[in-house]
Amino acid sequence: MTVDPSILERIIPSAEEKERINRVADEIREKACQELARRNLDAEVRLMGSVAKGTYLCDPDLDIFLLFPPDFPSSRLEEEGLAIGDAILKGEKMYADHPYIRGIYQGLEVDMVPCYDICDTSCLQSAVDRTPFHTRFILENLDEKMRDQARVLKAFMKGVGTYGAEPQTRGFSGYLIELLVWHYGSFQSVLEAASKWKEGLVLGDGIKNQSMQGPLVVYDPVDRRRNVASAVHVDTFALFITAARAYLRHPSSLFFFPVPRTPLTMDEVKQRMDGRGSRLLTVSFSRPCINHENLEAQMWKAEEGLAKVLESLGFHVLGSAHVVEDGLIFAFELEDDVLPPVRLHVGPPVWVSEAERFLHKWKEMGLDRPTIKNGRWQVMVARDPRDAVSLLQGEKERISLGQNMDVESMCVHGHQDSLQADMAVVLSRLLDRRYPWEIPEPQAE
Repeated sequence: MTVDPSILERIIPSAEEKERINRVADEIREKACQELARRNLDAEVRLMGSVAKGTYLCDPDLDIFLLFPPDFPSSRLEEEGLAIGDAILKGEKMYADHPYIRGIYQGLEVDMVPCYDICDTSCLQSAVDRTPFHTRFILENLDEKMRDQARVLKAFMKGVGTYGAEPQTRGFSGYLIELLVWHYGSFQSVLEAASKWKEGLVLGDGIKNQSMQGPLVVYDPVDRRRNVASAVHVDTFALFITAARAYLRHPSSLFFFPVPRTPLTMDEVKQRMDGRGSRLLTVSFSRPCINHENLEAQMWKAEEGLAKVLESLGFHVLGSAHVVEDGLIFAFELEDDVLPPVRLHVGPPVWVSEAERFLHKWKEMGLDRPTIKNGRWQVMVARDPRDAVSLLQGEKERISLGQNMDVESMCVHGHQDSLQADMAVVLSRLLDRRYPWEIPEPQAE
């Protein structure tokens, strides 16, 4: 099975585009060299990432690295790296192991990253110090044909929603994709292997330790202490397996270029909810002033934290979703949003000292006399409140949220309020469960 040539034409940049990208990269490198000379700094400027490796897609990001000597003070590395990046890009401060600058230059997104020019990855002073070794490894081990195969796999991953190690995707980094092509040989071979993957797969040889856990472990050939796939979430891992199987059954350009998802109208949301008989709950917070990547990581944490508290209160969560708009919005589909009027409260074993205190309290407050079950006291008690909105609001202090999220700004909206509010985007994400490649192309009129 070969990839349709028309797909390759859309994936691989034209000669003119390659020339433009190289020209912009050279211009930024020249400006960075001038800034280093003006500041009398001994550092090298190198192009890294997918453009340097020849595995980039159309409209790529540029990764410009400033390589300082290993004995350069770390505080100055951060200070000078940010100053040079800001002088050229006038962008936003981002964070990895240490800050770097991201900005737009002549229409291309550019990361300017300071790091140390080390001789071996055993001498790492920060995670980004590995990047030059990654670039060299791909250039030395993937020929031009294999680099194009990496491009195809990246486009496929992008289309099905598994490309990117960032928190919003929790998926496969560009370097990991390149390593998969190196390991298996081609795009087709990667998909055939992935269709048979199981959780806990290990690829490559490395120094095994307890931190090497996850649905996929791929040892970094330039640093065998590291799992290149550590960012891959089990759901993203499973989604890629599902997409690989689906493509092998019925190849289609929709896997590479999916049709943009049109949000459901609120009338369509109401129709779906009427048919399902389940209930909606939405939660909103004010938006903190932090960069999008850090915010997305906190959104995932908050979504999981809210779902855990709802489950602990007795509500069965059928699904959840979140979006970042002017505020932060979370949506949950619940089996029901009102609990029964009574609950069983299980107390201590009969023979412990706390048993008398339990009996004294619940003889008067319980709906019936306490009884013994499996050696413990238990009693039927009334629930008040019983609705999800009130109960969740009452538990907001114990919800595990991101450190920058303001719990005091939390607002909880019940089923009817959620249907009446303008929440089409988050509710569409919650209720439209189609995979990207399953959305049909619009019919020509």
